[in-house]
Amino acid sequence: MGIEPLVFVGIDWASTEHQVCLIGADGAVQRAFAHDGDGIGTMVDWLVAKADQPGQVAVAIETPHGPIVEALMDRGIAVFAINPKQLDRFRDRFSPAGAKDDRRDALVLASSLRTDSHCFRRVEALDPVVVELREWSRMAEELKQERVRLTNRVRQQLWRYYPQILDLTEDVGADWFLALWTKAPTRACPEFRV
Repeated sequence: MGIEPLVFVGIDWASTEHQVCLIGADGAVQRAFAHDGDGIGTMVDWLVAKADQPGQVAVAIETPHGPIVEALMDRGIAVFAINPKQLDRFRDRFSPAGAKDDRRDALVLASSLRTDSHCFRRVEALDPVVVELREWSRMAEELKQERVRLTNRVRQQLWRYYPQILDLTEDVGADWFLALWTKAPTRACPEFRV
């Protein structure tokens, strides 16, 4: 792990509020932080203040990417990820029913990192080029999905109001088809036929 951790933290992240459990020399402390810039900043400041060096803080989390992981790593905190299935197994130690509870999951993450660190994978900072490539790929995939949604909407409208033009192609999102469509007659033109 590099520097020997003195503080073990589990973060159960969520879309609105993150449950955090810190296990240190004085036992376990739990807090919740909002999922916004101020909340994440306050959480990281709180964690950094719990040790002499940020590297003495080890954080366990299920998701190995995202704003929380980036904020922790930017401050020098060691971040460790675990597979959600493995977390389910550790959860059985704390609750025989294995019921999902955000506060308990934060405790399970922190405790498991302290006792079974070999089950966790250290999250390493990626090369900025890789980060940029992933972001471009994500945006390209989102744009592709948006194009499919819009094309389906266009096809549906054409089927309802101008079905004869659909005989020309299956891909109503093709550039040539969209250019042709701009020249098609409309209600404003006298040549319009329904």
